[in-house]
Amino acid sequence: MKYAIVEISGRQFWIETGKYYDFNKIPTELGKQITLNRVLLLNDEGNVLIGKPYLETVKIKGKILEHLRGNKTIVYKMRPKKKTRKKQGHRQELTRVFIEDIIIN
Repeated sequence: MKYAIVEISGRQFWIETGKYYDFNKIPTELGKQITLNRVLLLNDEGNVLIGKPYLETVKIKGKILEHLRGNKTIVYKMRPKKKTRKKQGHRQELTRVFIEDIIIN
């Protein structure tokens, strides 16, 4: 099994080929190819490569499937004994990316 650990928008994801992942919004149009180059670790059938901090020889090709919004998160702030209450909702803008291939140069 080939997988990679990639840093995207400050978060780290365990990436495998043939699967799709939801990242923070990437401002590109639908169907466009993207290349992820901040690869921290690559496991290729037991052969492990670790970057310092990134692997320059590894690229990950992906395709943008859709732009969507995540589940609603409720933020509720309250100060006891002060009658202060604030309820706020938030839905994160996400981009769904299909991982097509992990390329090793």
